[in-house]
Amino acid sequence: MDFVLSGTAACGACVFTNPLEVVKTRMQLQGELQSRGSYRVYYRNVFHAFYTIGRVDGLAGLQKGLAPGLVYQFVMNGIRLGSYAIIESSGYIHTNGRVSAAKTTVAGAVAGVVGAVVGSPVYLVKTHLQSQSTASIAVGHQHKHPGMILALAAIYKEHGLLGLWRGSSAAVPRVAVGSAAQLSTFSSSKEFVVDLQVFPKDSWLVALSAGMISSVVVVMAMTPFDVVSTRLYNQPVDHVGKGQLYKGFPDCFSKTLRKEGLVGLYKGLGASYFRLGPHTILSLFFWDELRKLYHECR
Repeated sequence: MDFVLSGTAACGACVFTNPLEVVKTRMQLQGELQSRGSYRVYYRNVFHAFYTIGRVDGLAGLQKGLAPGLVYQFVMNGIRLGSYAIIESSGYIHTNGRVSAAKTTVAGAVAGVVGAVVGSPVYLVKTHLQSQSTASIAVGHQHKHPGMILALAAIYKEHGLLGLWRGSSAAVPRVAVGSAAQLSTFSSSKEFVVDLQVFPKDSWLVALSAGMISSVVVVMAMTPFDVVSTRLYNQPVDHVGKGQLYKGFPDCFSKTLRKEGLVGLYKGLGASYFRLGPHTILSLFFWDELRKLYHECR
């Protein structure tokens, strides 16, 4: 049941934050491997990107990739948060009755890796669909998939089963770092907020406050890995499925750093927070409240 509750919580958050995921993806692909000032800027900031996509692609353009986004959130976060909930219930993350930062970090990273590997094919398609746009504001490679199912079928037909897991070399460190940062800070922050006695121990405001603290840490730790992940998933491939821009995670990381500087690894930081911040807060809040509700009804 922990897996279902976790996946449902993540899907609830995804419905609200998917437009920001579209904006984040576009901003991370803008000016790919080009030095600053040498490319046309279609999206000046998160608000301008939101307006531009809505004006050119229509309101539906802001919800591109929603179907694979929901599937990915249910699968990946169902496994990730569900596994963590089981680990937490077993008492592993506590030392002498207190939350252990080291244990929560390890537990969060392991749970994240498992979820990322399983959900990678759907994340691949989600990235492709969210980068697709009208030619006048297009950034990154345009894959031109008509939808999620047909995209999965086309990738499998052309590149086989392994083709569906292309880019997973970036997904594993991305989610491992993000999950470790998110779940360790969430558990520690909940304990900290309870110790302050600002809110009653079982108040929903405890989970909400902890989620807000966690969201800042997640965005700062995860954004460079998120940029690399987006680019690896979206890059064009040759007839045998080999990437034409990057050989893998280390190559993409080093090329981005060399060509675009440290700023390149933090492209779309504002969009990342507007997307990951609310998503972290909402998913952790929904997750915590659904678990409490489930245990009360048992």
